[in-house]
Amino acid sequence: MASPRVAFFDLNTANAGILPELEAAALRVVRSGWFIGGPEVTTFEKNFAAYVGASQCIGTGNGMDALSMVLMALDVGEGDEVIVPGHTFIATWLAVSKLGAVPVPVSVDEDTYVMDPEAIEAAITPRTKVIMPVHLYGHPAPMTRIMEIAKRHNLKVVDDAAQAQGAEVDGKRIGSIGDATCWSFYPAKNLGALGDAGGVTTSDDALAANVRKRGNYGSEKKYVHDDMECMNSRLDPMQAAFLDVKLSHLDAWNAQRREVAAFYNDALQGLPLHLPQVKGNVVPVWHMYVIRTPKREELQAYLQEKGIPTLIHYPHAITDQRAYATLKSELEHTPAMQQARRISAECLSLPFGPHHTREELQMVVDAVHAFFAENR
Repeated sequence: MASPRVAFFDLNTANAGILPELEAAALRVVRSGWFIGGPEVTTFEKNFAAYVGASQCIGTGNGMDALSMVLMALDVGEGDEVIVPGHTFIATWLAVSKLGAVPVPVSVDEDTYVMDPEAIEAAITPRTKVIMPVHLYGHPAPMTRIMEIAKRHNLKVVDDAAQAQGAEVDGKRIGSIGDATCWSFYPAKNLGALGDAGGVTTSDDALAANVRKRGNYGSEKKYVHDDMECMNSRLDPMQAAFLDVKLSHLDAWNAQRREVAAFYNDALQGLPLHLPQVKGNVVPVWHMYVIRTPKREELQAYLQEKGIPTLIHYPHAITDQRAYATLKSELEHTPAMQQARRISAECLSLPFGPHHTREELQMVVDAVHAFFAENR
């Protein structure tokens, strides 16, 4: 096996370019004496809310806490149904299940991997309470249509934007469209902290106050606790300071991601691959570049031998995970989960990020071409 010639995603290079700013932010936090809450958290919350076009941002410990806190604030519980994508990261489902609610999977678009609005409409029942789109791999879900469906059926929309910082739909940034938008700032995200972090944006002030309370032991006033459905989940001041530094670079990094995706799209045309596409009046932010092929295992091994690492997002359909064994028999034959199983068997994420050089990208492309030349 060859030593890696190309990083899958190079966090060190990404951080090195802004290292003086990050070091200054860290020093500022240490000297401030504020280690829980305080001005760094308030500043980032204000700036990120303004960036996405929402009135409120609530910092959380991570992305899954953000999802859970919003569902708690919307009183989602036992027996309620939440419509989710069949193909997504498991955290989307787990946030629903931990409250005793039922995740109802729907199919995704084969080219963009985001929810199919027609599938959403067909999945609505009298028990449906929330629609939870996921802007998977950085491609925005069709939020305008989803909001129309939700309004027609008196439902809430809580979108999972863990992979979509900066994405737009119909001229509006993700984070300003749904009733609440949940974010992960895990280090590898387009806007990533140097540890775990998350957040919620909304323009519903009452909902924002409720979400903030759910992350503070159910308390708005010290030692006065209103809700048992709550947690201790806060955005750390150090991470808030790092995120505020990175926020000023996000648009430039996303533009570079779009250039990398365009290079891959052009260079891989004509191969027996299912390439990702952009659909609708959207601005994607290309968190990942995911191809599909029935020869996924062979291609991955071949690239690894050439020193090119790849990852699989995600290798198992959620109903094939032991955590959801009780739902498997009920859901595994639905169109959504049959599709999810097929995507999981074929998808492969190529090295991708705003800091890859053209030489590195060409190495990846040449190796993919070589594989298919040898495996016609």
